[in-house]
Amino acid sequence: MGHLLDTTLAFFTPAKGASPNAKDIHTLFVITLVIALVIFFAVEIALGYALVRFRKRKGAVPAQIRGNTRLEVSWTAAAAVILLGLAILTFAKLSAIQNPPNSGPGGASLADFGEPAEDHLYATAQRHLPPNGKALEITVIGRQYIWQYVYPGASEPDGLGAPYSYEEMVVPTKTTVELNIVSADVVHSWWVPELGGKFQAVPGYHNYTWFKVEKPGVFHGQCAVLCGRGHARMIATVTAEEPPEFEAWLARQKQLIAEANHEAALARAKLKAQTGPATVENP
Repeated sequence: MGHLLDTTLAFFTPAKGASPNAKDIHTLFVITLVIALVIFFAVEIALGYALVRFRKRKGAVPAQIRGNTRLEVSWTAAAAVILLGLAILTFAKLSAIQNPPNSGPGGASLADFGEPAEDHLYATAQRHLPPNGKALEITVIGRQYIWQYVYPGASEPDGLGAPYSYEEMVVPTKTTVELNIVSADVVHSWWVPELGGKFQAVPGYHNYTWFKVEKPGVFHGQCAVLCGRGHARMIATVTAEEPPEFEAWLARQKQLIAEANHEAALARAKLKAQTGPATVENP
């Protein structure tokens, strides 16, 4: 019976959270679902009883009841109490959903990624930071039809040269990750169910969210708003690794970008040095 209940709830509820905010969202959803199911079955049982108990019988004259004030007041008050209880529970959980905790003792060293910079990492009405103000900031850019993730560590003053990846975001475990979500074209929606709620990527605006993964794992998501004919292929993957593995991955990304930039510089220099017909592009 317990396994059947767990299976049923798993079918109707979001994936269990791997981040504190996602866990709180999941808890609220399950509590609301259980209350709704109890009310649903209570109403259906009462309806079934009324259909059988008061069905039409030959020769019987049913009682003509115009109303029941006590019953009507009771179910109205019960509904109000349930709604009030859900509201109180939601507001009690809301702070933990919105406000990220500090990174754990085994998290990545944020100083290695240039975070936080006093003039860059700041809190606003939409952006919430951990109590100590330290988080790994990753910029999530929605593009038709792929997600780009830009990490701190730009080599140029204007922000260029920062390491980045496409489709797969790699993060360190036990580390609070702050997401700065933007769009380069149309409206997209960032959603990895096991790591929190949906957040839209809107051109010209910044939306913020966070997550913190305790154990290594792979989490899957997708753009959750129709953004064009390639929308179904706009998937998102978050891979959580231990801090040493993450730092090695990030160093490798920086190396690959540096090598690509060097090759591009050589190609530009070679093209610039060419003279004669070779400089004319073939039609």
